[in-house]
Amino acid sequence: MTAPATTAGHWLLGGALTLTLLLAAGSGLAQQKNGFDLSGAIIPPAQILQGGPPRDGIPAIREPRFEVPGPSQPWQANDLMLTFDADGDSRAFPIGILNWHEVVNVRLPTQAVLITFCPLCGTGIGFDPVIDGETLTFGVSGLLYNSDLLMYDHQTESLWSQIEGRAVSGPLAGRELTPVPVRHELWQAWRERVGASGRVLSTDTGYGRDYRQSPYGNYDRSERLYFPVTRISRKYHPKTWVLGWSHRGEAKVWPFPELAEHGGVVQDSVGGQAVTVHYDPATPSAELRDSDGALLPATRAFWFAWYTFHPDTAIFEAK
Repeated sequence: MTAPATTAGHWLLGGALTLTLLLAAGSGLAQQKNGFDLSGAIIPPAQILQGGPPRDGIPAIREPRFEVPGPSQPWQANDLMLTFDADGDSRAFPIGILNWHEVVNVRLPTQAVLITFCPLCGTGIGFDPVIDGETLTFGVSGLLYNSDLLMYDHQTESLWSQIEGRAVSGPLAGRELTPVPVRHELWQAWRERVGASGRVLSTDTGYGRDYRQSPYGNYDRSERLYFPVTRISRKYHPKTWVLGWSHRGEAKVWPFPELAEHGGVVQDSVGGQAVTVHYDPATPSAELRDSDGALLPATRAFWFAWYTFHPDTAIFEAK
């Protein structure tokens, strides 16, 4: 009777060891997504989701070409551009291109700039890509956090939350990029504003894409979200356009329907700083400026995206 007991004991021990190894392997796999190490992530790894494409399946533009605006470009008067101005140099990044690439690494004569766009959140944000004196370059990880683009830097493979502007995993976890102001402008309006000094991102990107066709259909009008978020508010339609800004620990958002009802220019304050909101219903878009008239790096976004990252946000409401 000893022998069967011993055999059973060995089977139980072996089974427990196998289970332990499987659990350990599963845990290890859970800390790796699209080839990125999430073991030191400062957000829950379970909330980092695979968006579908693999790493670089959405190809970032690393060597952008720019052209003089003219009839050779496919853009129509009301096509939306993300624009950036620096030292008299204005660059336009068509949303039609950003829908397919999401990240553009730009080196201008006087500085580098990182242009990012998340179609799922509607967020076009510019950053200074310099950390500790080194200019980082970025790609698209294929991962999402709260439905928002997680980009990664090629130098350390840290993952960066676009809306937060901070690294959430990797050697640079916790570090932040400095946002730079960008505008949302219609093609014709931008050309009239900048004249001959403007340059537009070329459709000659090295990739075969139909930049006149959005891969997201009517997503920007639907109530549907493709991916879950940690917080949701039904105060507005989830795809309502808003302008949001955070300063000294305080966040505020100006929903476009409220700005449309208010009309004109809005004088406001965030974190003790006086600001002015200029609403453009034609685009639609809005700009935030300080008391000296300087453009601030506010974020144009879908309501759901701003709220899930800023659940304690103050909300401007028309009186």
